[in-house]
Order: sequence, then structure tokens, then C-alpha cells
Amino acid sequence: MTAPQGLLTSSELAEHVAAETIDTVLVAFTDLYGRLVGKRFDASFFVEQIEKSGTHACDYLLTVDMEMTPVAGYRFSNWERGYGDFHLVPDLSTLRIATWLDRTAMVLCDVHDESAHAPVSIAPRSLLRKQIEQAEKLGYAAKAGSELEYFIFENSYRDAAEGGYASLKPAGWYIEDYHTLQGTREESFNGAVRRHLSRSGIPVECTKGEWGLGQHELNVRYADILAMADNQGVYKQCVKEVADAQGISVTFMAKYSHDHAGSSCHIHLSLWKDGKNAFAGDQEFAGIQCSDLFRWFLAGWMAHAAELMVCYAPTVNSYKRYQSGSWAPTRLAWCRDNRTAGFRVVGNGPSLRIECRIPGADCNPYLAYAAALASGLDGIANKTEPPAIFEGDVYAAEELEHVPRTLEEATTNFENSEFAKAAFGAEVVEHYAHFFRTEVDDYHKAVTDWERQRYFERI
Repeated sequence: MTAPQGLLTSSELAEHVAAETIDTVLVAFTDLYGRLVGKRFDASFFVEQIEKSGTHACDYLLTVDMEMTPVAGYRFSNWERGYGDFHLVPDLSTLRIATWLDRTAMVLCDVHDESAHAPVSIAPRSLLRKQIEQAEKLGYAAKAGSELEYFIFENSYRDAAEGGYASLKPAGWYIEDYHTLQGTREESFNGAVRRHLSRSGIPVECTKGEWGLGQHELNVRYADILAMADNQGVYKQCVKEVADAQGISVTFMAKYSHDHAGSSCHIHLSLWKDGKNAFAGDQEFAGIQCSDLFRWFLAGWMAHAAELMVCYAPTVNSYKRYQSGSWAPTRLAWCRDNRTAGFRVVGNGPSLRIECRIPGADCNPYLAYAAALASGLDGIANKTEPPAIFEGDVYAAEELEHVPRTLEEATTNFENSEFAKAAFGAEVVEHYAHFFRTEVDDYHKAVTDWERQRYFERI
């Protein structure tokens, strides 16, 4: 298979630099929220030095909150240890032209310890790499796909912020699920994003209207699981920066308004061996032609969903999305092709895969895919059997286990999970539990618009 358009080799980057068509290289990695953070380098300096030796960044970046405030209580990095550096190692397989930026290339990095020269275990990309290595030891490669949804608003990001994110004007004025007319009105934005992604090493499948005012979904092609997580991070950055350049705004909040649909990140996953889908097989299981591997992987993924929920739903807002009749799952069940279930089996033969509909658009893809892969591999190791296939409306099935209802509940599940400690490491669980508890604590301190509207006059 040829490399996607827009990906660069080292020699191709050097040619662009010599021709002065690229003069900047953005060197980035994702923080715990999934945001891209990093530095912009003069392209000549990157080619001469950074490409080979990497660079450094302050290790506080894996301990800050959304406002970039250093948070106390982490073992990894704190004031007592002086907030030192870690090493950013460029993964040149991710080197690409960022066509939405002027004369700029981009590369994603692994985060390594400055002294031990080993991956920092708590870095999101390290978590996923560890699970990929576990799959490879068993002879499997994982492939995945993300279906991300977002809302488009006519307000600029600055105007939205200055207005307190109130009175936002959606790009559409009626529910536009699959509607091409409303989609045409928003094509100046969605079309630009599709073209930029396609020309920047991220092959795009399609965009379509979703079940909200100004809500859309953009799908990129199925890929190796690490490449898909990388693509999702770059994709979100591109979407936001193109919106910013056009004077509009986009949100990937899981639930931006109680009046409107939530935004999901449905993730699709399958294991492959010797170039073939290892989920496919000649066994008949609940009407599906599959292998034992498929059955065990599905069972493991489901069995650990509640205790790894923070990896799929990482914010307080994430849990506002799980409402009956909302297209977001509320209970843990699997079905053949049923959008009320948390786990939906789709495809046949080479395309057979499991779709998990639990993650929201706010998920950190490295955490979501690491959790999914770790859970499925555990199912294989223990030959876990899934529950019976569910037929009907999962929303109405009160006998089924409900997904955790709050970030606080999900964090407790994660913190107490022996499986999470075994899969990721006790130090990783401790670090992320503190991260999620900090998010919960900050929320409990905040006075919300809901409280003012409810109590200001009438209490």
C-alpha cells in the first residue's frame, strides 16, 4: 500500500526545506486530556538536529489541569521535584504536511524519561504502545476506526468565550441527519477539513449531517490502531484550527447542551494475523460467522467496560450524554446491528469488527484504544464467554448493567480495579485516578448557570 498523500519521509522534508515550501515543523504530543502540546521549530534546525536527537519539554505537562495550572498530589512531577524535563522522541512515521497551516509540517512524539531513556509510562501514547506490544506477542495486529461527531457554530471561538458560551448560533436550524441540503450550507467548512486531512496524511471516507442542529460526523479510513489514535488527535486539531481561521467554532464536547444530541466517538476494532481478519471464521455464533477469538475479545471488552469507563468518558460532561433515546448507550449489552447497544457487531468476513458506542467525542483516543485492546486481550487470555446477544430496545432493558453515571463513580471503579493495575501498572492507575478526581473536585467547586437560573430569584 502506498503512503497516504501528505506523509513525508525525512528526505522529502529536507527537499521541502531546501525549496522553502516548508519553514516550520510543529513537534507535538498529547497531554492527559488528549490536547496536542509542543513546540514549533525552524524547519532547518529540525532537519539538522531535532529529527535525530529529539527535544525536551517540561514534565508538568502531564500533571496540569485544563487551565494549565500545576496540580499538587502527583508523584510523577511536582514542586518538590522541581518540575524537570522529559524527552520528546519524534516518530517519523507521523511526519506530515499540515496543509491548513502556512508552510508547516507536523510530527508526533513519544515521551521518554530524560535519564532512563525509556517511555514514560503515564504518557497516553505509551499506554497504547504497551497494549500493542502485548497483542504483537500473541501474533496479532490491531486495526481500528474512529467516528467523531462535532457541532458547528457561526460564533467565533473568541466571541463564544466572551459571551460565556451562551446564545451560540448553530450552523444549522433543523436536525440534518443525512440531509444533503443542510450539508451543502456547511460545505465551506466540512469540505475544507476533508481536503486538508486528505492532503495531510489522513485518508478521509466521508462527512455527513448528524442528529443535531449543525452537528456533523467525519470518518477517516480504518488503519492500524496507533495510526488511528494519532490521526484522531491531528484530525481534531485540524478541525478546530480551520474553524478558527474561518471565524466560526466547533465543539467536541460530549454534551454541549441538554436540549441537543450528544457527540460520540464510536470506535471500531478488529485483530489481524498474517494479513487476515482474525475475527472472521467458520463458527456460527448468534448468527455471526466468526472465530473463537472474536467471541473472547468481545467478552473481555464488555467485562471491563465499567472499570475502565474513565478511558471512554473522561470528563464530568461525558456522563450527561448517556440518556435513553439519545443514540448514546446507557446499558452494557451487545447486538448484531442495533444502535441502542453499547457494543454493536458490524461487517462480515474481512470487515467483521466490534463497534463500541460508549466513548464520547471528548475521549483521549490513546486511552480509549488502550482500554479496549487491554480488555479484549484479557478476554482472549481467559477465554471469557460473552453474555447472550440482546434483541430489542436496550434502553428499556432495566435488568442490564447501566454504564457508570458520573465521573466520580467511574473514577472509583478505575481506582479499585485490579485489572487496570495489572494491564497499565499501579503507578499509571494512581496518576490517572488523581487526574480524574481533580476534575471532579474542580466541578464540585464551580457555580453553574443551572444553579443561577434555578435559585437566583426563587430560592
